[in-house]
Amino acid sequence: MKKVHLSPLIIIVLSFLTIIVIGTVLLKLPFSINEGQSVSWVDAFFTSTSAICVTGLSTIPDIGATFSIFGKIVIALLIHIGGLGIVTIAIYILMILGIRIGVMERYVLKEAMNQPSIQGMVKLVKKIILTSFAIEFVGLIMNFIVFIQDYPFWAALGNSAFHTVSSFNNAGFDILGSTSLMAYSDNVLLNISTMLMIILGGIGFIVIFDVAKKRKWRDLTIYTRAVIKISAFLIVFGSLFLKLTNYDSITWLQAIFQSVTTRTAGFSTTNIGSLSVPSLALIMGFMFVGASPNSTGGGIKTTTLYTMFFSTISFLRGKPPIIKQKRIDEETRLKAFTLAGISIMMIFIVFITLSSIETNNPNLTNPFTDLLFETMSAFGTVGLSTGITPVLSTASKWVVMIMMFVGRLGPITIFGIFNKNWGHPNVSNVEYAPAKILIG
Repeated sequence: MKKVHLSPLIIIVLSFLTIIVIGTVLLKLPFSINEGQSVSWVDAFFTSTSAICVTGLSTIPDIGATFSIFGKIVIALLIHIGGLGIVTIAIYILMILGIRIGVMERYVLKEAMNQPSIQGMVKLVKKIILTSFAIEFVGLIMNFIVFIQDYPFWAALGNSAFHTVSSFNNAGFDILGSTSLMAYSDNVLLNISTMLMIILGGIGFIVIFDVAKKRKWRDLTIYTRAVIKISAFLIVFGSLFLKLTNYDSITWLQAIFQSVTTRTAGFSTTNIGSLSVPSLALIMGFMFVGASPNSTGGGIKTTTLYTMFFSTISFLRGKPPIIKQKRIDEETRLKAFTLAGISIMMIFIVFITLSSIETNNPNLTNPFTDLLFETMSAFGTVGLSTGITPVLSTASKWVVMIMMFVGRLGPITIFGIFNKNWGHPNVSNVEYAPAKILIG
């Protein structure tokens, strides 16, 4: 019998699908749902997909009231698995059990974490797991100080743990009600704690390790500096823009919080539907960009934007893209523009599909804005919504689930499945004459 060899990309996709199905079954168990509540198979599958894809969109208005303690634990575990990566956690478990990590497992891990080689992958996994637990412990303490003022001890501890996992993994799920964090819009400590978790989870572990090791700005890698600079710029610019375009309706704290959470986390301390049209446009742009590579967030990633920006400016100036005496290689530039192009194409297709399905939905007051916002949120695995997720038709829910799945794994990973030359460089002794195609 011929042995079937699956590519690492297929293994990654299948592992995500498997966990989603397992999560769906667990969420449908009678003791996962509170008495008097009901959850359909579609809503259970949607919740499981949203959790494992660390998105936060929900067809269930109040997660906390619907699911029991067991159900909430299942969602939290799905968020953690999705945020850190199924492969990462699986490899760590094998390490604990003393099972040898083979070359194939290292290759799968390399692809899952978007690393250039398999060297040092096992050590990296251990550092990621331990670092995430350490950061989440700090977040748990900070959140507990806030929630113990409003809840009994065990409820406060549960809320703190769930919120910490959700914020660090940039999921956007909360169990506090149907209004996200609006009740805590003026609580400085919870706002700071949540933003700290989101930022640390969003910049990626590679950046965290680089900063912790070198500490001085001039010693940091170009990649780390790029992530920090573009992230800081987007946070500052977003805060100013949101405040100026909604001057009387939101505070500075809400503007800063929304700027941080918009790119990937999905929490909200203000009513998204009440924001101005320019603000919604900015938020959609931020959701498209998303977090950084090797992080718990989605989107095309900050470094993609950084690469595209410098490549474009350099092209317009007639110069090569040079950063700190180093040239951005052609493969990186091609990958950045390809990723952005595929993402825009997918967003357009999904938006048109949703618009066609929801043509006669009476619950949509602004179909164009609402559906485009929902599409961008699903792609960026953000979880922000104008409030239409629960009223979408079953067909639209499946479309949104597919978009969340693609957004979490990344378009290149999904389309890479069909690449028969994966892992094999395209070596050829034949050189072809260049073809000139008119552009612009």
